[in-house]
Amino acid sequence: MFCVKCGKDCEEQINGLCMECFLNGRKLMVLPHHVDLQRCTNCEEFNIRDRWTKISEEDAVQDAALTGMLIIPEAEVVSVGTMAQAQDDRTYEVKVEADLAIGSYIVSANSSTLVRVKNNVCKRCSRQLGNYYEATMQIRSGEKELPDSLRDEIVRRIRDSVELQAKTNRQLFITKVQQVPGGVDIMLSSISLARSLTKDLVESYGAESKESASLVGQSNDGIDIYRLTYLVRFPAYHTGDVMEYNGRPYKLTGLNKTGGKLLSLTDFRETSVRKSEIQDLRILVKHSDRKEALVLSRSGNEIQVMHPTNYSTVDLRIPKDAEPAEGGTVDVVQVEDELYYLP
Repeated sequence: MFCVKCGKDCEEQINGLCMECFLNGRKLMVLPHHVDLQRCTNCEEFNIRDRWTKISEEDAVQDAALTGMLIIPEAEVVSVGTMAQAQDDRTYEVKVEADLAIGSYIVSANSSTLVRVKNNVCKRCSRQLGNYYEATMQIRSGEKELPDSLRDEIVRRIRDSVELQAKTNRQLFITKVQQVPGGVDIMLSSISLARSLTKDLVESYGAESKESASLVGQSNDGIDIYRLTYLVRFPAYHTGDVMEYNGRPYKLTGLNKTGGKLLSLTDFRETSVRKSEIQDLRILVKHSDRKEALVLSRSGNEIQVMHPTNYSTVDLRIPKDAEPAEGGTVDVVQVEDELYYLP
């Protein structure tokens, strides 16, 4: 083969030219004069290729410069390096060096561009700052008031779940958490998010839920816009409560949408019960009313403790796998005149 331009014999041609003639005076890579980089002033994330990302400004500037890079169609990028130098608080000069594969040859190319950092507000933050929400979860209890410990546990569970889901969908967020008489209201950015969180609470705590919708307006094309409310009512009993079952004290160890599990405080055997059965059981001691007792000694499956109120010595039966330490404390509950070890 020979080059159609210089006539030199060559083993490899690009568009009929030898590599020397093909590269002569040809611009292999170009960058625009400048690239604008959007930075959200609220969350401080950067918009790279239409995606808001939490990265450092230095990395964002260099990534932004590469978004405008163009190479000739005959080449493939093998590697690329960047170096940014600040011109002022909002402008960077970024130099780009790349190794390109053209046929069996590796050639180098370089160029530079200006990256201008522009302040903006991303869609998520704009909605958050504007108190945007699509659904409200109303957390209530079968008791007169939602216990503080349960309220804090539920709010923490919802916050953790939203934070986890927001890693793959940044449009999910909590707009507001507001304490109200009898419970707490949580405003959420997404109806589907509120629905999934409600389902989780129903299945994990045996709560009951009710959904309702209210018309809040119309879209530009005339479609009705609704906000949904999910009432999540927790039962009067909660995990950790001591309840009377078949005339004996049992600890409620777990709840789900169909029922729960009870642990006997006399022989420490576990029993599954239906939701309808739990609703009829009498609460003997609330979990928040448990006491601590000082362990005096241990012998086999029994321990001696100091009674938390009258300071007498009491023998308590404990499970085989329990490991209370002498001088330490254990949880106990008193049912009528009897003291029980609480696993």
